[in-house]
Amino acid sequence: MEAPSYGHYLELSDTPVQFEKVSTVNNVFFDEANKQVFAVRSGGATGVVVKGPDDKTCVSFRMEDKGEVKCIKFSLGNKILAVQRTLKAVDFINFIPDLPQTEYSQECKTKNANILSFCWITASEIVFITDQGIEFYQSGTMSKMPKFEIELPASPKSTNLSLSDIIMATIYGQLYVLYLKHQPRTPNNPGAEVILYYLPREGQCKKMHILKLNTTGKFALNVVDNLVVVHHQSSQTSMIFDIKLRAEFDGAVTIHHQVLPALSIHPCKIPRAGPSAVTTQSPVPCELYSSSWTVFQPDIIINASEGYLWCLQIKLQPIVHMLQDKGRLMDFLLQRKDCKMVILSVCCQMLSAAERGSLPVIATIFDKLNQVYKEYLEAEQNYTLAVESGTSRSSMTPKRPVRTQAVIDQSDMYTHVLSVFTEKKQDLPHKFVSAVLMEYIRSLNQYQITVQHYLYELVIKTLVQHSLFYMLHQFLQYHVLSDSKPLACLLLSLESTYPPAHQLSLDMLKFKILQRLSTANDEIVEVLLSKHQVLGALRFVRSVGSHDNISARKFLDAARQTGDAMLFYTTFKFFEQRNQRLRGSSHFTPGEHCEEHVAHFKNLFGEQALLTSMAV
Repeated sequence: MEAPSYGHYLELSDTPVQFEKVSTVNNVFFDEANKQVFAVRSGGATGVVVKGPDDKTCVSFRMEDKGEVKCIKFSLGNKILAVQRTLKAVDFINFIPDLPQTEYSQECKTKNANILSFCWITASEIVFITDQGIEFYQSGTMSKMPKFEIELPASPKSTNLSLSDIIMATIYGQLYVLYLKHQPRTPNNPGAEVILYYLPREGQCKKMHILKLNTTGKFALNVVDNLVVVHHQSSQTSMIFDIKLRAEFDGAVTIHHQVLPALSIHPCKIPRAGPSAVTTQSPVPCELYSSSWTVFQPDIIINASEGYLWCLQIKLQPIVHMLQDKGRLMDFLLQRKDCKMVILSVCCQMLSAAERGSLPVIATIFDKLNQVYKEYLEAEQNYTLAVESGTSRSSMTPKRPVRTQAVIDQSDMYTHVLSVFTEKKQDLPHKFVSAVLMEYIRSLNQYQITVQHYLYELVIKTLVQHSLFYMLHQFLQYHVLSDSKPLACLLLSLESTYPPAHQLSLDMLKFKILQRLSTANDEIVEVLLSKHQVLGALRFVRSVGSHDNISARKFLDAARQTGDAMLFYTTFKFFEQRNQRLRGSSHFTPGEHCEEHVAHFKNLFGEQALLTSMAV
């Protein structure tokens, strides 16, 4: 098996999309909305070929040559084609089946502004990026977004904005404008930086984040798995930024530094170019960071002169060995798309190399995992409640929460980490192994997640295996391990190994029976009251010793509903006596909400009757 490469955390996709390369008659464009390459021949008059990462998305058509095409993109779903031929307007063509290809045009609304680019954000919503701001339009009913200003560099030579210096990207579900601000390195200035402006659907655009590049030169930007990737051509390296990681906040914006040192994209090879290429010829090395590379959003790299399109990908496993701070590593991994098995492998590695002093770090990792786990459980519960309550039939239909790979549940931890950890023959102290298991249970309890019985069983088997019976006894005696029938049965099976386990098991079963009886008592009272057997219910609660805690109003309601005045009188006197015994006064407290029943009693029997007493 080939040893894993730890020197690269970015790579190009294995199977690039091939298309007709740029020539005097063929121009190439890229559509970020659908990740499609447009090969436009003779302004579209002799054909437009559209290819995406999936071969099934290949589309070809012709359109009238109305001048040089500057930009061309389909909306999501390929329903509307947008074509920019001038700096002032974008033309639209409907590609809806069974309808004519009607054309219409939208001019930029800002006076004296030039359209640098545009970006589809939904099937019918488009954003114009101009040299004076951002304009938002909805196809058919166009409307302008609030204008916002971008801070230009102080140097007069740098004030001309390049299209590649401003991009739009969705990061963690939020739309941002990313502005690459070039500035020279000085003692007070570390060089270029990327400024992120949050772009809400309503309200003003807000400057939120600054990414410090600490160098100068030619840059290009991608967004891969919610990471901002900055390519630096002269050093032929790339750096990654994560705006969700802890960073410095200066009171206005959050300042970020690269997650790891800048590294090159992993080397790769491409098939030999030319019609004479055959399968027997070996692929040739791909020229990384080529001057003919063009970068598109979110994760596309195109070499138009060679006719190749790649998707840029993040490699998580090498980062595990590069990011030494385990807490920061876990924060990073939990935000990534394909993180589950990497996170579990990190937990395994961490435990296999653990020492007594590392327990606080392990506890922190467990808390980070269970916080995400708890958030998912709560979202799932809220969704279920909304559906059951009928909210789903209203206009606000709830969306079922998506279970991402970051949700590491108890089954995952048991199967891939904890059971493996306890079974390994290692030199770690037995008490430390037990402490790790208890830390995970402690973390689950902290987030109020019901602990599954198989985790308790794992703890008990581990303690028994290493003859740590005094720890087992303490855990059970003080209910550190929650009582359950499966656990009681397990303890019974351990009697030959640890004789006190028999009594511990019986105690646990008795406790569970008492818990069930308590619940059953409430059910018995409800049944008796529903049958109007109020006195029978009173005698029952007194027999089980719970008469001091029952609701007076519930019983008075039931007695009054029978219409039997003497039954109401007897019930009322029962609670008067209880009040006198518990509080030294026969009066009801305001919190018992019995005012209407007191008034009803006076109406039936008079004020003086409140002073008499009668036993049940």
